[in-house]
Amino acid sequence: MVEGRKAVEVEKVSFAEVAERLRKFPAFASSDLGDLRGVDTVELVRARAGATVVELGERPLMYAVVLHGKLRAERPEQDGSVAVAGYALEGDGFGETPILHGKARSGFRVVAEEESEMVRFNEPQFWNLMAFCPSVRTIVIRDMTERVQSYQVEALHREKLVTLGTMSAGLMHELHNPVSAARRAATQLRENLKKLQELALRMSERPKTREQLDCVKGLLEHAVRSCQFQALSSVEQSDAEERMAEWLSAAQVENAYHIGPALVEMGFDVGQLQCAKAYFEPAAFSDALNWLGALVSSMGQVCGIEESIGRVSELVQAVKKFAYDERSAPRELNVHDSLQSTLTILGHKLRIKQIKVEKRFNASPSTIETRGSALSQVWTNLIDNAADASTANERIEIATWNEPEWLVVSIGDHGAGIPDEVRPHIFEPVFTTKPQGSGTGLGLEIVHRIVTQKFGGRIDVESKPGDTRFVVRLPNGQQ
Repeated sequence: MVEGRKAVEVEKVSFAEVAERLRKFPAFASSDLGDLRGVDTVELVRARAGATVVELGERPLMYAVVLHGKLRAERPEQDGSVAVAGYALEGDGFGETPILHGKARSGFRVVAEEESEMVRFNEPQFWNLMAFCPSVRTIVIRDMTERVQSYQVEALHREKLVTLGTMSAGLMHELHNPVSAARRAATQLRENLKKLQELALRMSERPKTREQLDCVKGLLEHAVRSCQFQALSSVEQSDAEERMAEWLSAAQVENAYHIGPALVEMGFDVGQLQCAKAYFEPAAFSDALNWLGALVSSMGQVCGIEESIGRVSELVQAVKKFAYDERSAPRELNVHDSLQSTLTILGHKLRIKQIKVEKRFNASPSTIETRGSALSQVWTNLIDNAADASTANERIEIATWNEPEWLVVSIGDHGAGIPDEVRPHIFEPVFTTKPQGSGTGLGLEIVHRIVTQKFGGRIDVESKPGDTRFVVRLPNGQQ
């Protein structure tokens, strides 16, 4: 008869017909097969080269002994590859491991490497072999032990390779944002330097009074003092930018609404610019403020490049620490500053899509103790995903607050939402709903691992069409 596959023929035969062929193998040579009870008929299986003899998950389970030929046991992996678990040659038995482990289905696919023939025993017959043939029992247990050990070694090796691959892919994923931000900042810096040169040449044509020079000197010192941008809430920042832009516009400053936000971000207010308005005539005042705006923007780009390079360096150090199990000294981190730095790095992407960021920083205290820079990876992935989920001119909302024992950060968007069938899988490695080539499927897995394993925190997801929020809870004063 043919068992569903033309390349595999299964024939019911009496055990006596194959007993003599089995006796030439060591497992059966010293056994009196005539005493074997409950085994009247067995299956004689003939398989052509390339034929599948046992399907993965097949039932009922069988134990087989190869009369001649060669068979290969293989197992499909989650990544789509196929792992070879071992081979069975003439005289070898296979199929005992799932039976002895109490499994209900086959855990491997068995394929004939060459034309093969085997005798197959069902599960009750296998237990009879074990009971009445001591030599068979000894070899079966030995084979099972060797196969389990071999599988464990192979599984450990594959796990190491998967970990290495995940680390490499994760590192590339994390390097993408800071490297791209540094490249964009360098391009903008080149444009700013050209503008600064043009304005400086124009301003040099006019002689300067002592008051004007002192004013410019003070503004210059403020502009280059540090890269510590002021972390304002969305309402505070919007109000400050509007006041600055309106004041500049009323003073007839060219590009008032373009340079105003840059000045606010670097900590300037209207009062600090009063000296320039008082000591410069309108045309010169406009040039001076545009020069200051270009300088401030350049400083912002330099700070962005420093931040990006620092991020790359921190990632490299993180890999070293992983490899050598080093521990850095604990330090206090202001979560608001960490969020603001991430927004700076992703600022260009948000501006291209004209996405507004609404910040409600209500956590107080807003500091936690940490070792390293893992939180920046969390914010980068969550904000970047929120930007990808948002269409042009939409809004991302970032909020912080305190709960008993927790410092909470919520990052939300108003995109299409996460489908119910997808939500259980979003933290799985290499799972992504983005188009091919647009996502690695590692971002949220990295986020979940950092929040839960490194910080002992929680991350929850609330999603419906038009409102998706990732809520991160970090233990107060931890890690």
